Amino acid sequence: MRAADDTDLIGRQAETGLLRAALDDVVAGSGAGAAFLLRGEAGLGKTALLDLLHAEAGRRGCTVLRALGTETEEGVAFGLLHQVVGPLLRRPPAGLPRHHAEALESALGLGDAPPRDGLLIGAAALTLLAETGRTAPVVVLLDDVHWTDASSAAVFAFLHRRLAGLPTLIVSACRPGRTRTDGWAATVVDVSALGPRDAGDLVRRHRPRLPSAAVRRVVREAAGNPLALLELPVHRTGDPLDGTAPWPAAAEPGHRLDRLFAARLDALSPAAGRVLLLTALGGETAAWNAAAWLADEGADAAAEAVEQIEASGLAHRDLAGRLAFRHPLVRSAIIARATVEERRSAHRELSASLAHDDPRRLRHEAAAAVSADEDLAARLEAAGREMARRGGDAEGAVLLDRAAALGTDPRGRARRRAWAAVMAARGGRLRYTARLVEELAREPVPAEVLPLFAYAVVYVDQSHRVDFESSFTLLPRALGELAATGTEAFPGLAEQMYFKLVLATVYTDDPRGWSALDRHGPQVSPLARLCRRAWSDPARTAHGVADELRAQVDAMGPEQEAGAAWLVLWTAAAVDAADARLWRRFSAQHGYATQGTIAKAKGYQDYLAGRWDQAESRLREAEAADELGYHCNALVFRHHYAHFLAGRGDEDGFREVERHLRPRARRARMTFVEDHLDHLTGLVALAHGRYEEAYRVLAGLTPPGVLPRGLPWFHLPFFDLVEAAVHTGRTAQAEAHVAAARATRMADISPHHAFLLAAATALAARGDDAEARFATAFAVDGAEQWVFPMARLRLAHGRWLRRHRRATARHALRTAAHAFRSLGATPWAVQAERELRAAGIATGAAAGAADLLTAQQARVARLAADGLTDKQIGAELRLSSRTVADHLAKVYRTLGITSRAALSGALDRPFTG
Repeated sequence: MRAADDTDLIGRQAETGLLRAALDDVVAGSGAGAAFLLRGEAGLGKTALLDLLHAEAGRRGCTVLRALGTETEEGVAFGLLHQVVGPLLRRPPAGLPRHHAEALESALGLGDAPPRDGLLIGAAALTLLAETGRTAPVVVLLDDVHWTDASSAAVFAFLHRRLAGLPTLIVSACRPGRTRTDGWAATVVDVSALGPRDAGDLVRRHRPRLPSAAVRRVVREAAGNPLALLELPVHRTGDPLDGTAPWPAAAEPGHRLDRLFAARLDALSPAAGRVLLLTALGGETAAWNAAAWLADEGADAAAEAVEQIEASGLAHRDLAGRLAFRHPLVRSAIIARATVEERRSAHRELSASLAHDDPRRLRHEAAAAVSADEDLAARLEAAGREMARRGGDAEGAVLLDRAAALGTDPRGRARRRAWAAVMAARGGRLRYTARLVEELAREPVPAEVLPLFAYAVVYVDQSHRVDFESSFTLLPRALGELAATGTEAFPGLAEQMYFKLVLATVYTDDPRGWSALDRHGPQVSPLARLCRRAWSDPARTAHGVADELRAQVDAMGPEQEAGAAWLVLWTAAAVDAADARLWRRFSAQHGYATQGTIAKAKGYQDYLAGRWDQAESRLREAEAADELGYHCNALVFRHHYAHFLAGRGDEDGFREVERHLRPRARRARMTFVEDHLDHLTGLVALAHGRYEEAYRVLAGLTPPGVLPRGLPWFHLPFFDLVEAAVHTGRTAQAEAHVAAARATRMADISPHHAFLLAAATALAARGDDAEARFATAFAVDGAEQWVFPMARLRLAHGRWLRRHRRATARHALRTAAHAFRSLGATPWAVQAERELRAAGIATGAAAGAADLLTAQQARVARLAADGLTDKQIGAELRLSSRTVADHLAKVYRTLGITSRAALSGALDRPFTG
């Protein structure tokens, strides 16, 4: 695909321009890292783009780290990560803390480092990249990441979310479809087929003697695939350059690229074919053993094999003797064309070539096995458990599953498969967990395995199937068995079961859950009991929870912290205390289960704290969760997104999300989500001044004077009901609701609860008492952090001041209007500006709506209005597609629109407030 000057790729100007711009930013030290994912079918030139970037980054003094995923090493825990950080650990930067170095060395099996907390590996890798970046910008290139091992994928997902501020560029390449890059925060660059002109230029560049007719046929048959364009002429049965010989079947329409190599593979001698198969199955290490494989064939056969392999163009030996394939598809083609017995024989040979303690030896032994082998099963189980101890849960699960298949004892098979299911769940492979659970359920489960089996079933049902029934039928019984035996399959099993039961009970308000939580409370930790207390009846039981939680977290050691993230964050969310301090405390844990919990807590807290520019990230989190199989998380993320839409008064957007969410929540009996959607319906009505509707909806959730038991986050509709009651003249009902909150000491639950109670008290106040009540609300400690309710309080105060003819009304209303505009809450801003006009203040009616945008937002908006796609806008302005999408989201909020189609009219209309 290279052009004549070897600095550009034919037909890839947009892609190279985007990557070069990103490299420019990293080299210039702009302070923001970036990540891109090149996505396209095999042979489209993704590796060529990585090669180009590799060369340019090297010329510009960057530290370039490169890795290649292969299907044969997909089961090696942290295999891809090893390729990236291994070279850095040979001479680690001085600033890398020793415990981080040990965590990486342990995970990668380097030296004699003892197993450390596998959850720290993401943080350790991040620190290593940051310290390396102090001397030169870092460029990480990852090829064929669809073959990435699950543990490396989790670490790279962790790294992708934390590139801001690092002089680091990560560019990965993968094929479309199922991939381990789900959840990576990277700008996707779709690499498509070349157009006919570029395709013809590429063929003529590399085959200048090929006749025009033959060029046209190659272009037609290759369908724009660069690899096919280069390989098809070689597959001619006659002179590949004369244009007269017939085309083989592999070149007919619909050909598969790996068939392009079939004829050359079939023409190789058995010795050459054996070496290629060993290298294909053995991965990176085997590539260096080519000389040894060839030596076994004898001098003459070895020389002939080398000559055949290099003449075929399928692979070549570099100066160091490493055998490198022409293209990753060659490896796939070699494996696909080998018989089952040929593959087993190769695995046996590879196993014999590795040390006894090398985990790869076991993998090859397992692949070669044809019948039950309890000794091999026991060794696989031990290796899998050790892999999990080092942080490779997902790969450990595969070894335990294979051990179950090879074992001879049915009870041992069930135990191993149950462990594999739990490991797979902890490693973020929910679909794999679901399959293992289904296999377990086909046979009787031994009594000693039942608690572990119950935990795995519930994990899948809750997270993957969004079904909570098994939580109430299996978990109480399993907790009872653990209490009776006094033993756990792994430390903290009862605690995690209890947490799952808390989660299911809060989501559904099922009385069976509350009863079981009461019954089994004595067998779990004070933290688990605190979590139950925080959620059981918040208006009456959550007092003091925030202080107790803070004390328990401060007293935690690293080992306790590793298993407590879910409980801590979920407890904090109950009392609006999941702040940045807690996120940072647990952010070093790279596993999706913990990162997903952090993201959920952060999403809700972003809404409360007015960080509404983060709204779109909730949708991205939802999409990533769905791709990973965590459908319950996806539902909760979209439910958080609905809060932002309702707060902005975006009725169309909210209704669209609600139509998606409500049926799913109803099927799962998730009253938690349904109640919040009802509350948000009332909030939307408030935004648009439909106060009677708002009152009717909100009173259905929390009747005046009643703070219901089964309504978590009751304080949000509490404030909204008081406002609706005041606007509809129901002063007595507003006062009754405030009195009920005072009676339950709502202000003692959290600073947010205290502010909302004070604000509601001010709204409900009558006569001269109102001014003092407003002053009291504004004086609540930390009140300014609750941006949206504070803006609403200022609006209410400004209204009161205007009606009492106070000059300070203008300042209050201006402040409220500005806050609403910054949040993108256009209907609320309109209310404030209407009050300003009533107070005799102009609100910018002569200004154009486009004047509300920043310069960059205006440029993006104009191009989008002209019909350009996000990718085209990005190429025009040298921005990533993700950045363009973020700009457009802010444009929509500012202009009060919801689609591209409305852009042109919105940009040209006058702004009237």
